[in-house]
Amino acid sequence: MFIVQSTGRLQPDETYHRNHGNAVGDQPMKNTIADRRHWVFDLDGTLTIAVHNFAAIRRELRIPDGSDILGHLESLPRTESLMLHRRLQEIELELSRLTGAALGATALVEQLHASGAFLGVLTRNTRENALRTLDLIGLGGYFDAEYVLGRDEALPKPDPDGIHRLAELWEAEPAEMVMVGDYLYDLQAGRSAGALTVHIDSAGLFRWPELADIMIESLEEITTGLAADGGKTT
Repeated sequence: MFIVQSTGRLQPDETYHRNHGNAVGDQPMKNTIADRRHWVFDLDGTLTIAVHNFAAIRRELRIPDGSDILGHLESLPRTESLMLHRRLQEIELELSRLTGAALGATALVEQLHASGAFLGVLTRNTRENALRTLDLIGLGGYFDAEYVLGRDEALPKPDPDGIHRLAELWEAEPAEMVMVGDYLYDLQAGRSAGALTVHIDSAGLFRWPELADIMIESLEEITTGLAADGGKTT
C-alpha cells in the first residue's frame, strides 16, 4: 500500500488515515488510494501533455491578463460571448492535435479499467473536444462518453458540481472518489466535494499543498503504488 506522509510524496507500506468530517457523515476515509474505485481525471496537463498557452489564448480572445477565461466570457453580452466561445473551442481543438498522452497515463488508465474502476473526466474544455482528445491519445475506449463532463455538462471547476454529478451517476459518495489534476481548480473542486485530491506537477513545485492529499510528478507513481498493493481498487 502507499500513502502520503508529511512530505506529501507517495510512500510504501503505510496506512493513510484522514477524516473529511461532514462530507460522509463523519465517517473516516478508506485507508489508501488503492481502495478507491471511482476516479476523476482532469484532461489537459493531467492525462495529456500540457500544450495550452493560456496567456496567448487570452490575447486571442481579448481577455485581460490573469482573468478566468470562462468566467470572463460568461460576463460578456450574449452575442459576443457565443462568438468567443466558438473561437475558444476552435483553439482547443487545434491544440488537441498537438498533444499526446502524459507520462504514465496509458498504463494507469489501463490498470484501473482492468480492475473494474469507474473512470471519468472533468474538464473545462467541451465534451466534444475532450472525447476527440481522448481518442487522439489512445484512451477513448476506456471512458464512457456519459462520464466525460465538459463545461456544458457541469459548472466549470473550481465548482465541485461535476464531481457531484459523477458521484450521482456512479451511485457513490464524493468521499469515495479520487480527483486527479494539475491545477488549482482541480484541487479546489476535489477538496470542496470531499474527494481525495491528487496533484500532479511534473516540475515538482506543488504550489497548493494545503489542497492536495497526494502529490506526484507523474502518473507512473500511482501505477507503481497500485502494483505494489496488488493492483487493488476494490
